[in-house]
Amino acid sequence: MPTRLGLCCQFLDAPIHFRTATHRYVSSLAHEAGRGYLTAIARDNAAALAAAMDRCRVLGIGAFRINSQILPLATHPVSGYTLPDLDRDGAIAHAFRAAGALARAYDVRLSFHPDQFVVLNSETPRVVAASVDEMRAQGEIATLVGADVLTLHAGSSAGGLEASLERLERGIEQLTHAARARIALENDDRRFGPAVLLPLCERLGIPLVYDVHHHRCNPDVLDVADATHRAAATWGGREPHFHISSPRAGWDGGDPRPHADYVMPTDFPDAWRGQPFTVDVEAKAKERAVLALRDALADTILPA
Repeated sequence: MPTRLGLCCQFLDAPIHFRTATHRYVSSLAHEAGRGYLTAIARDNAAALAAAMDRCRVLGIGAFRINSQILPLATHPVSGYTLPDLDRDGAIAHAFRAAGALARAYDVRLSFHPDQFVVLNSETPRVVAASVDEMRAQGEIATLVGADVLTLHAGSSAGGLEASLERLERGIEQLTHAARARIALENDDRRFGPAVLLPLCERLGIPLVYDVHHHRCNPDVLDVADATHRAAATWGGREPHFHISSPRAGWDGGDPRPHADYVMPTDFPDAWRGQPFTVDVEAKAKERAVLALRDALADTILPA
């Protein structure tokens, strides 16, 4: 099976847009008007997801990361809601399931990447509770559309890495079944490298989403090939899900952490060549970057 290249959240060229909302605006509306506004957004975003699947099929894109705010404000302490609150006749849920059915028909793998405010290992119980609730909500929509991965950074390193990992394990224990079954941890570019996360992932049976750019920014005792092989093994027979990007300023041009518009083909690891991985292309040029990388590597990386 060829490597599956994935698009993150939005398009540059296709007229497909996912709507957002702010609590400030929703709170300015009467209750019923606010609910109506959020209902329209949920309906439009379900339709946009279906359109995104059609566009991925046309372009030959094999994976799509769904914006974690596809149901905006769902877990907000004041403006929050559940989908049934908005979807009295079930039409919106049906539309999301239909979008997921398109993804399966087109072999487009779906995933989520919860926002940075989701910190399961925070030292603040209120933050942990809110994070668990956000993961619950994303697990529910992931179940609805058939997404199999909720990629999460380890979070806070307060108190040292050992204490942080202990708190992370306790946070994971609080997840709902839908969220726990889909969670995958990702190494970051400052604190939690693959060598730190892999023992926890291996012990708990949680996959590691290996981000090679983060690893190059935050190297540890593992090289890229070793990290690739150990991370792939954590997926237990499922298709491994990895991330790739290139530094905006180049590797010798200053801070390498910000992402470039495109991925340099030379940044694609040799250890990934011809492997049956899902690789999300984290690049500012969105689908243009996915297609450019696919074309640049087609002969050696993505066998027919």
